[in-house]
Amino acid sequence: MFYLDDIGRYFLMLKGVFSRMTKGSVIRNLIFKEIDDLIIGSLGITVFLAFFIGAVVAIQTALNLTNPLIPKKLIAFASRQSVILEFAPTFISVIMAGKVGSFITSSIGTMRVTEQIDALEVMGINSLNYLVFPKIIAMLTYPFVIAIAMFTGVFGAYVAGVYGGFVSTDDFLVGLREEFMPYHLVYAFIKTFLYSFLLATIPSFHGYYMKGGALEVGKASTSAFVWTTVVIVISNYVLTQLLLS
Repeated sequence: MFYLDDIGRYFLMLKGVFSRMTKGSVIRNLIFKEIDDLIIGSLGITVFLAFFIGAVVAIQTALNLTNPLIPKKLIAFASRQSVILEFAPTFISVIMAGKVGSFITSSIGTMRVTEQIDALEVMGINSLNYLVFPKIIAMLTYPFVIAIAMFTGVFGAYVAGVYGGFVSTDDFLVGLREEFMPYHLVYAFIKTFLYSFLLATIPSFHGYYMKGGALEVGKASTSAFVWTTVVIVISNYVLTQLLLS
């Protein structure tokens, strides 16, 4: 019953987010601030992780190709498929649940503890719209981060495969183009758009409805990370079953 209550409050929160809109000029400034905090601030760690994820996938694939009859171009093929279909959209989103999610929960939770949210309500401002809506809109640019992660991951696989002596440049480029399906990109970005919404709303829910003091802010951030990760993993399974089967 406790979980059902939270699910119900989550959907009621979403209803509140899209009602009684705040003044456009105010929301616009908030959106740009959230893009800077949530998206631009995440590019560095995203590029770093994606590069080494692609490199590790290429090395592991190469080390498992012990049969000389298997073409080396398969290293690039496997790396491309792994990075585009799963590692870039899903694994990076799980990492972002820790970075972005904790930031959102702690920032809103601190406002709740210091009664700033109550002050917004007293002034007649819809606090849900003011706090959560800009985050949702800002996170709609999250697929841009994942696109960079895809490119960087494949580049990492190229560096590890070619300069590690596992595959030639020509074989890697041939494998990279082998049986490429544009629909796989569509599938990856559909997942990413859903993840971006989850990354903005679930941490906001835990921050907005938390109770207590500074210690509870930390607990809410941990809880937000756990539940965001759980929902992302379940969504990944459902979307894969629906879109690829």
